[in-house]
Amino acid sequence: MGSISQEAEHVFRSKLPDINIPDHLPIHEYCFEKLPSVTDRPCLINSETGIIYTYADVHRLSRRTAAGMHRLGVRQGDVIMILLPNSPEFAFVFLGASMLGAISTTANPFYTPAEVNKQAKASATRLVVTESCYIHKVKDLGVQIVCIDEASFAEILATNEEELPEVEIKPTDVVALPYSSGTTGLPKGVMLTHRGLVTGAAQLVDGENPNQFFDMDDILLCVLPLFHIYCLNSVLLSGLRSGSAIVVVRKFELAKVLELVERYRVTVTPFVPPIFVEIAKSATSDAYDLSSVRMVMSGAAPLGKELQDKVMAKLPNAKLGQGYGMTEALVSMCLAFAKEPLDYKSGSCGTVVRNAELKFIHPETGASLPRNQPGEICIRGKHIMKGYLNDPEATERTIDKDGWLHTGDIGYVDEDDQIFIVDRLKELIKYKGFQVAPAEIEALLITHPGISSAAVVSMKDELCGELPIAFVVRSDNYEVNEDEIKQYISKQVIFYKRIHNVFFVESIPKSPSGKILRKDLRGRVASGV
Repeated sequence: MGSISQEAEHVFRSKLPDINIPDHLPIHEYCFEKLPSVTDRPCLINSETGIIYTYADVHRLSRRTAAGMHRLGVRQGDVIMILLPNSPEFAFVFLGASMLGAISTTANPFYTPAEVNKQAKASATRLVVTESCYIHKVKDLGVQIVCIDEASFAEILATNEEELPEVEIKPTDVVALPYSSGTTGLPKGVMLTHRGLVTGAAQLVDGENPNQFFDMDDILLCVLPLFHIYCLNSVLLSGLRSGSAIVVVRKFELAKVLELVERYRVTVTPFVPPIFVEIAKSATSDAYDLSSVRMVMSGAAPLGKELQDKVMAKLPNAKLGQGYGMTEALVSMCLAFAKEPLDYKSGSCGTVVRNAELKFIHPETGASLPRNQPGEICIRGKHIMKGYLNDPEATERTIDKDGWLHTGDIGYVDEDDQIFIVDRLKELIKYKGFQVAPAEIEALLITHPGISSAAVVSMKDELCGELPIAFVVRSDNYEVNEDEIKQYISKQVIFYKRIHNVFFVESIPKSPSGKILRKDLRGRVASGV
């Protein structure tokens, strides 16, 4: 990876040469471009039922799903909410929506009804695909609902695929609309295009020496949530493109996951740090044959060296590496998993992916920085988002006029071209890899009559990475207590957004412009409050 001087800018690229990317294709055509050579090979393995879908099965069922949704009135440009745990049906719906020229907005099925309602309304959802156990969360939305465990979805899968209309899909059309808080603020719809997703997958698995080397003999573990971009991009889409088999796991349970690795001889295991913690602390892993694993991928949050070493001691034939990415920019760094891997330093994220550019800027002056000088990470390439849905101001704050996406993370590149993440400018809290936006919780806190002002920051935690905690100023004449506040929030949000500690203060530190000084509050937490 070399630097390029562009008007005194220090721009960094991959050590690998750029490749030709077929970014004119819609994402579903890109994933199935090699279908003739993998037709009868296993594609999706349902770990709940043992059913194995071949590539031909997945292609056919995705086309039928598209035709069935069209029969329900879904048209090009419409938004479909996928409110599902990991399942083969998730893939059928996502790929089917792409075939229609429709857009999938993915949502966590454990969201509260209020959280689902916000996303559905903000995205203008036309159809919700879910399971009957979640129907109570969507029944009042006033849109069509299909449950994959009811007859309505069986009818969709039985639709004649010849009913699928021909649609003209442009590379710049939006195909996925996950929600992210970005660098600050409330969750926003991230518009990912066909070109963006094709480029993002190709940067990982295409070319002579792919950054993330999968092949037809690989068996991938799909245990991380598909509604999260990490798993959607790095496992499902990249796995389909590579012709690999994908073991779809509904939810993480350590013993079950280890048993699946042994049973199916899984070769690639994408994890997040909390899973590493469980493996490291549990003696259960010693009872299973994990020798088939050749690649352990870590993402969504930093992974410490001590934890790495403990886990890798249990996986004798595996290579571990950390990637870096975000919903708005997919996976943007990693070279530890290349077909011909480069040396990888502990704590490093590797180097920037091919067909992309990277720079580090001074957080205050905006000047681009040379090697070994920490600055805000900025990424440019066709894989980054089109923008935030109906939020041009947030888009302009994140993507500048020259096309650089400002990540809100602080890092540097060393003399060996390896990239290290050292801090975070953005306010987001990362709980087991899930995003918690402080502003969202603060907005709920101040609706309590006993609270006049509040601020939410993170507290370090060995298992979860970070926990949301609150600093609260009581309203006059109110004696609200910690348990009451914690219960008030827990009733309104998904589990990972719950407040873990409440500290009562006389005032919330703020800048002259009124911005909460979170760094001061985090300092108080670090010093024991």
